[in-house]
Amino acid sequence: MSKKAFLFPGQGSQYVGMAYDLYENSVEAKEMIKTADDALGINLSYMMFNGPEDQLMQTEYTQPAIFLHSVILLSIIRTLHIEISAGHSLGEYSALVAAGAIQFYDALKLVRTRGKAMQKSGVEKPGIMAAVIGLEPAKVIQCCNEASRLGIVQCANFNSPGQIVISGTVEGVKKAMELCKLSGAKLVKELPVSGAFHSPLMASAQQTLLQELDNSNIYDARFPVYANVTALPVIKKEEIKKLLFEQITSPVRWEETIVNMVKDGVDEFYEVGPGKVLQSLVKRINPDVKCYSIDKYSDVEKYL
Repeated sequence: MSKKAFLFPGQGSQYVGMAYDLYENSVEAKEMIKTADDALGINLSYMMFNGPEDQLMQTEYTQPAIFLHSVILLSIIRTLHIEISAGHSLGEYSALVAAGAIQFYDALKLVRTRGKAMQKSGVEKPGIMAAVIGLEPAKVIQCCNEASRLGIVQCANFNSPGQIVISGTVEGVKKAMELCKLSGAKLVKELPVSGAFHSPLMASAQQTLLQELDNSNIYDARFPVYANVTALPVIKKEEIKKLLFEQITSPVRWEETIVNMVKDGVDEFYEVGPGKVLQSLVKRINPDVKCYSIDKYSDVEKYL
């Protein structure tokens, strides 16, 4: 029995002009965008449509922008009747909205709090992230362990075969980058981010998020959502909350997530949101499954 799944992108997929065509073509999109601007007390839609890019790239705005774009698309293509989802880092919130575990309004506030808290952590405890291409996970982990005598460093994202992101203090990451190069990595490069995401340097953001999680209504999911922390499906609200808390300082096990979803029968993925980052990762993880990207209104029209 063939199964379809939604995938939702995380930070890095934003672009100036995002969701503008949705706003132009859908009454529902207009209402959701107005709701978001009012709820957050910021002119998020102006930033999404017009930039400037450096402002849109700030974590506190990027996260609600990507979330909003994804969830608008989700509400327009509800008719696809998909019963499984997963999201990359921030995208996990969109995946949980898809499964009815968090309502749009609550998730919007959570995502805004998460983005602000992560940006603040990045200022209070500066760190960097780097992509390591063409090295086995075990080898990257070994390099991080060795480098961690100079500072905090760990794997932050296991994205696809041969693509791993590391995160931590400047000293720790720089040393690990050097060791990964010596170990034969094809490419090691620092990423333009505002903090050491998915590392222990985000501990204060985690505590801020916990307060917001405690004040939010979280429900059992209507269908399985594969969690970043475990790469396994979750349904129970208590577990969802615990995993969202842990996710801030834990690695995103994306490659394993896709492998597990395919093992569980998924052979068709729909990336819902800005960009095509996840589509290209899925192709690298398993070239045999189908993966479509739904970003623009013209993409939506194919499925309506």
